[in-house]
Amino acid sequence: MLNVLGPASRYCDGVSRRGFLKIGALAFGAANFTLTDLYRAEAQQAAPTSSHKAVINVFLGGGPPHQDLWDIKTEAPNEIRGEFQPIATNVNGLQICEVFQRMAQHMDKCVVIRSVTGCADRHDAIQCLTGWPHDSLRPMGGRPSIGSVLAKVQGPAHPSVPPFVGLAAPTTHRPWSDAGQTGFLGPAYGAFKPDGPGMDNMRLNGITVAQLDDRRRLMQSFDTLRREIDVNGAIEGLDAAQQRALGVLTSNRLLDALDLSREPQSVRDRYGDGKPYQFQYDGAPTVNDQFLAARRLVEAGVRCVTLSYGRWDSHGQNFALVRDHGGKLDQCLSALVEDLETRGMLNDVTIVVWGEFGRTPRINNGAGRDHWAPVSCCLMVGGGMRTGVVIGATDRLGGYAAQRPVYQGEILATMYRNLGINPDTVNILDPTGRPQHLAERPPLREVA
Repeated sequence: MLNVLGPASRYCDGVSRRGFLKIGALAFGAANFTLTDLYRAEAQQAAPTSSHKAVINVFLGGGPPHQDLWDIKTEAPNEIRGEFQPIATNVNGLQICEVFQRMAQHMDKCVVIRSVTGCADRHDAIQCLTGWPHDSLRPMGGRPSIGSVLAKVQGPAHPSVPPFVGLAAPTTHRPWSDAGQTGFLGPAYGAFKPDGPGMDNMRLNGITVAQLDDRRRLMQSFDTLRREIDVNGAIEGLDAAQQRALGVLTSNRLLDALDLSREPQSVRDRYGDGKPYQFQYDGAPTVNDQFLAARRLVEAGVRCVTLSYGRWDSHGQNFALVRDHGGKLDQCLSALVEDLETRGMLNDVTIVVWGEFGRTPRINNGAGRDHWAPVSCCLMVGGGMRTGVVIGATDRLGGYAAQRPVYQGEILATMYRNLGINPDTVNILDPTGRPQHLAERPPLREVA
C-alpha cells in the first residue's frame, strides 16, 4: 500500500514534495521488508535468462500412500494391498490406481518414481522444497527452497511479476502450507503469497496511477548532491529498484493472472473446485482452482509456483480419503497437463507431485495406513524430460526400495536442470561467503 507521510508542499523546481513515500511491504517474506528492498537486492544478480522455464511444485501434505497411487501391489496379500485395482494407461505395461482415470491417458507425459528414499518422519515440506536434510546448514538459516534459489539466480522473468509465488493458504498445522523457506538467502527471496496482506498491498488504495507517477518524479528530483558523491552507484541502483516496485504496482499483470474469472467457464469446469472439502482437519483443502491459478501465473512470468493440496495423513479411512483426494487431484492435474500441452508450454514447465513420506504397507485396524519413511513416490510431468518411464521399484509388499533408490536431492537437481540451471556448476554464496551447491546429488540420468 502507499503511505504518504507529512504535509504536501511545493518547492522552486515545481515538484510537489509529500514527505516520505513508501511502497508497501508486499509480503514477499517479511512484514517489514518492502518491495523496493527486494528489488534492490535482486538488482545485484545476473539478468534473467531469455527463455522462461518454470516449475509447479505440488505438495501432498501428510504423506500420500504410495501403494494406493502409482505403485499398486497386485501380488501382495489383502491386508497389505488394500481395495484399489490397477488400471492400464497409455504407456504399455504401466498401471496406476483406478482413481486416476484421466491421468491414465497422460502417462506418456509423466515420469513415475516408485522408490523415493531418504525421507524423514516429519510432517513438513522441507525436503520436497529444498532436496536437503532438515538440519543442513541450520545454524545459518538452513537451505533455501528452489523458489528462493530461482529468485536469487535468475530473478524475474517479467519486471512486474515476482519470480516465486506460494498459493497455499495457511493451515492449522503450519508446515503443511510452507511455500518454501528462504534459508540463508534471507527474506528478500521469499515467496509472494496472494492472500491477506499480500493482496491488499497490490492495490493503490485510492492513489491513481497519475498520482503515483507524480511521486515517482518527486523521488527523481531529490538532492543531486547525493548523486554526485555516490561513487559506488548505490543511489542509481536504488532508482532501478524503485522503478521495478512501481512497475508492479502500476501493472495489472499479476492481479490479472490471479483473477480466474477471466477464464472461460468451460475451462474452470474442467479443473473443478475440489469441493466439498473433506478430510481436511488441520491440513490443506483440495483447492482445484489453484492448479488453474498456477498455470496462469506461469504464463504471466512466475518461475516457481508452490501449492499444498489436501491432507493425506490417512491413519484412518485411508481408502475413502484416497477416493476423495485422488479423484479430485486426477481432475485438476489432468486439466493442467492438457492446458500446458495445448499452449505449447509443457516442455518448459515441470510439474512435481509428492509428499513428505509414504505409508505403512500393512493396513491398521482403522482401515488406515500410518507413517512410513523408508520409501515414498513422486510423479513428474513435462519439463522437457524423457517421459513415459518408471524409475525404481519397491518390494512385493511396498515396504522398501528394491530397485534404483531415488533421493529427494536427485529430484530437485532434475528440476534445476529442467529450468536451465546446471546444479553441478551453479553455486550460491552463504552468509560466510562460501559457495554452496544447489543439490547434494546429480539429476536423474533416466530422464535426460
